[in-house]
This record gives sequence, C-alpha cells and structure tokens, in this order.
Amino acid sequence: MREPVVGLEIHLQLKTKTKLFCSCSSDYIGATPNTNVCPVCLAIPGTLPILNDHAVELAVKMGLGLHCSISDNTRFHRKHYFYADLPKAYQITQYEHPIAVGGYVDIAAGGKTKRIRVHHLHLEEDAGKLVHPTSDGRLTGASYSLVDYNRGGMPLSEIVSEPDMNSAEEVLAYITQIRQLARYLDVSDGEMESGSLRVDVNISLRNDDGSLGTRVEIKNVNSLRSIERALGYEIARQNKVLDEGGCLVRETRLWDDVAGVTRSMRSKEGERDYRYYVEMDLAPISAGPEYVEEIRKSLPEMPWEKRERFIRDHSLSEEEAAQLTEQKETADYFEECVSAGAPAAKCANWMRMEVQRLLHEMDLPIEKFPVKASELGKLIVRVEKRELSNTQAKDVLAVMAEKELPVDEAIKACGVSCGKITGPALEEIIKKVFAGEPEAVETVRAGNDKKGAKVKFLQGLVMRETRGSADPAEVASLVNSMLK
Repeated sequence: MREPVVGLEIHLQLKTKTKLFCSCSSDYIGATPNTNVCPVCLAIPGTLPILNDHAVELAVKMGLGLHCSISDNTRFHRKHYFYADLPKAYQITQYEHPIAVGGYVDIAAGGKTKRIRVHHLHLEEDAGKLVHPTSDGRLTGASYSLVDYNRGGMPLSEIVSEPDMNSAEEVLAYITQIRQLARYLDVSDGEMESGSLRVDVNISLRNDDGSLGTRVEIKNVNSLRSIERALGYEIARQNKVLDEGGCLVRETRLWDDVAGVTRSMRSKEGERDYRYYVEMDLAPISAGPEYVEEIRKSLPEMPWEKRERFIRDHSLSEEEAAQLTEQKETADYFEECVSAGAPAAKCANWMRMEVQRLLHEMDLPIEKFPVKASELGKLIVRVEKRELSNTQAKDVLAVMAEKELPVDEAIKACGVSCGKITGPALEEIIKKVFAGEPEAVETVRAGNDKKGAKVKFLQGLVMRETRGSADPAEVASLVNSMLK
C-alpha cells in the first residue's frame, strides 16, 4: 500500500455583521432565497466593492493564531471561472500576496505530536449556493438546479496547508484544531453543518522514488465522518488504478455520501485557466507592524496553552485537560468553578460527568447552562466539607439546573439537611431496613452468612435509605452491633 499524502484547503466563514464587499447582512441562514442581496453582490454593472475592515482584522487574528507572518502590503485579484453560483463570472480573492503566510499547527495523532505546516491564509468572497430538488438536497439525481445568492459575497478565510498529512486520523486532528482555534479567537463558529467551515481535500500517493503522484481534489465533503470515509475510498481507488497498471488523472471529484464513493466532476484547472489579474477596484491592504501588534495584544490564551496550563497548575490528566479546553466557554466555566474554592480535580470530575449529563438532557451549550460556575463551586465545597453527600449534591444540582436556583435555595427546595445522619436517627433507619428484610437478618443471626454477603447487602440498603448522607464506617459498625 502506497503512502497517502494529503493537503487541505479549509474555507472558514468569518463572523462579520456584513458581507465582504457590501453592506448586506451576513445573517443569511434560513432567509428566503435571494433576499439577502444587493446590486454589489449580484454584480450589477456599475457597482463597486467596498472592503469590510472587520473581515481583515479577523483574518489577521486567525493568521496570528496559526503562527503566520502577516503581510505588510497585500491586495486582491480576480479569479475567473464560469459557474451559476458566481454572478460576476470571477471571484475576488487574494493570489500573489496573501494576507498571512508560513504558519503551522501542532496536532496529536497516533500517540504522537506532529507539526502541519500552513502555506498561507488568504481572504476571498464566498459564492452563492446551488439548491437541488432532491430528497437529500444533493446534486445526484437532480433534474435541475436553483441558485440562492444569499451566501454570495460572504467573507471567507481560506487556509491552505502543505501536504504534510498521511492518514485520516491526522486530517481529522488538523481540522479539529483549526476549528477549535477559530472558536477560541471568535473568528468563526466553525459549523460544518451550516457551511461555516468547508474542506477541500487534496490526495496523492507517494511514488517509490519518494516523489508525489497525481493529485486529486475532493469537494462536497461536509462532515468529519464524511471526510474520513472519502479519504478511505479515494486512497483505495487510487491504489487500485495503479495496481492494475492504469494512470491517475488530475481532476476534481465529488463525494457521494449516500453511495460512499467519489465521482469525477471535472478536470482540475491550472492557475493559467483562472486568468488571474489585479482587482483594480480595491486598494491594497496595508497591515503595518503597529496594526498587527494591536491585534496580537487582543489575542486570548491559545487552546494548546490553556491545555498545558491546566495540566501543570491543576494536576489534571491530558484527557481531562483536553476535554475541558475543547471549548473556550467550558474552560472559562471550569476556572470560575475553581475560583469559588472547589478543588480542581473535583471540579473537573463534576463537569465531565454531571454537568455534561445535564447539558445533554437539556440540549444546551455550556454558555447557556442555568447553573453559574460559582454556584457549582459552592456546591462542590459543601460536598468536600461533608455537609452533603455526593448523592444529595447531584439531586441539588438537578434542582439548580431545572429551577435556576442558587445552592442554598436549591438545598431548601430539595428538603436536604446539610449534615450527616448519625446516632439515634441512623439507628431508626437501620431498624426500618431490618424490618423490611427479616430473612436476611435471620440468616446473619443464625450464623449462616459465612462470607458476609447478607451484612453488606443490609449495609447497602441503609446507605440507599439515607441517600448517602451517613458515614459508611458508622453504618457498618451500627449494623454489625444491632445484628448481634
């Protein structure tokens, strides 16, 4: 099996209020087709583009996050091609002088850390969207296509990697890292489902002499699972063609998710086919050192930095730190919980188990969780002081989430006593358990419980009856003495 070599082009939709070259709203999801448009993004003759400064700022921010060098002087070009989703018959993009060059991303795959080089990041406008009258909305089986230009003109940052990936695991790790970075920087929501993040996959097989074979590009891949499947199919297909003595063709292929195959779409264009030339209606972009430094100062702690700090300062495992830093909002919640006085290890455990369970049940993101991080911290402190058992605390947390109550009010609502059940109150519960299990009590008292299974059974019933609010050692001692 020949070694696969993969490079990616990630198209990241930027979080601006308006489109890249006009004042149309960027909030086009769910809008009536062709209503979020204007003469500029519809390419009406005589209109001129006006650059969205915020899009430039976000592109620079993403470039810095990718460890790129920011170009001091860059400008736009026209990329010509004819397709129904492009009303101008050319796309305004960056060609010779992209805004960010020469970065890298470190990924973890196969138990190792690997550096994936980023060739460049450039700004460009998005095209419209083709709508197909099929049950799944895909091109396959459609008798005609409709065009919705609402997406046309949306600001994109295209991140082009070097061909440094050699497996589907590395590819998915790289995409995940890019998406995480974009969310930390608040540059994009990175949602593949809505098209905010789209990936073109370039695959070739390494020849025996070490050179790269014919490159094939795969488009129309809209989920991580689909990318994994498309890679597996295309690598196998290319190997089969070569094993049978055939030649691969440089082409663009579409991924058919239903059939699980790639299909030839068109021969791959070369740069000369696009007839690039300078976009004279837009002035060059000047991103000088002072401008770049001002943006650099605004950058938050990077996800990989936060992950290492959690391991170092809070003694968390790599798995715990990775899960808690997956989203910036989750990491912030964790740190606020710790600031309330709760031990970091306990906060991590509660967030990974109980909080995640409630978020799943309520179908909420962490930023909309009704329990404040400081209140969760106070609850965990109560558990640490043995004022509440774990079982009681879980009940209290459920009420806090359901009724949006602080800790003290939730405790009252649950009717929980902040203290251990002990002494005469505990003896009464044990008597109640004995009364309900006369056969087990009789077996023990008759000396027929050689392995102590019945005693442990009775102790467990007592703990369940107290909902964990009794000291297990005291329960064991009282049960044994009362059995005698």
